[in-house]
Amino acid sequence: MNANKATPMTLADVAPESVLLAGAGRAILLQLAHPAVGHGVARHSNFASDPLKRFHGTLAYIYALSNGTAGQRKTVQRQVQRSHLPVKAAASGDVPAYSAADPHLQLWVAATLYESACQTYDVVFPALSESDAESVYRSYAVLGTALGMPAELWPESRADFAVYWEDQLARLHVDDTVRAVAAELLAARAAPWWIRAAMPLARFLTAGMLPPHVRQMYALTWSPRSDWLLRLFFGSAAKLVPLVPEKVRHAPMHYYLKHIPA
Repeated sequence: MNANKATPMTLADVAPESVLLAGAGRAILLQLAHPAVGHGVARHSNFASDPLKRFHGTLAYIYALSNGTAGQRKTVQRQVQRSHLPVKAAASGDVPAYSAADPHLQLWVAATLYESACQTYDVVFPALSESDAESVYRSYAVLGTALGMPAELWPESRADFAVYWEDQLARLHVDDTVRAVAAELLAARAAPWWIRAAMPLARFLTAGMLPPHVRQMYALTWSPRSDWLLRLFFGSAAKLVPLVPEKVRHAPMHYYLKHIPA
């Protein structure tokens, strides 16, 4: 990735990098750790029979908004909005009220995608300039505004986002219901064999990249040796990934865009 080009970098430059998929599980578990999101997913999704539906839908959404045609952007917006229509419920007992149309929940989901992408990108590729980093940050707002989130809800700068992020991390909570949803996702028992074969690595990366207190909420095991292996993984990725031809690094994005109607 050329961070020295004339125009500032944006979501369109960062999103195609397939190494960002290493942080996908982290983003989803952070989303679920917001009680309203977690219980909405638990009640309205079926991870047991289709554990990767949310994953695939999220990737299609990101790739279409970042690098798709106007028609593809409208297609994924309609698909997501349609799937969100029934996702709402009043508070009941310990379960909070939730609605997929809640702009604050849309903000949280978009925030997890941005922050998890940064966590991965920053350890694999050379550091972005301040102007590029701010430009990429601002462009990520579209992941929320495309669903109706008011643009002014997206924190104005990365510094403002950092304050929002730390505040939200302190509010996360994982109960048995959400923990079971996460377990179904990480088991992927109904997934194709090639997905199941990759799940040990996915589980490892997900556990390792989560904030420690959130990892503990999900009862995911970790050790000093695990930490060493995680550093080894990303240290190797930082040396090898930039050497891979862009066409190969961006292959997942092109695959998804090929299957989204224009």
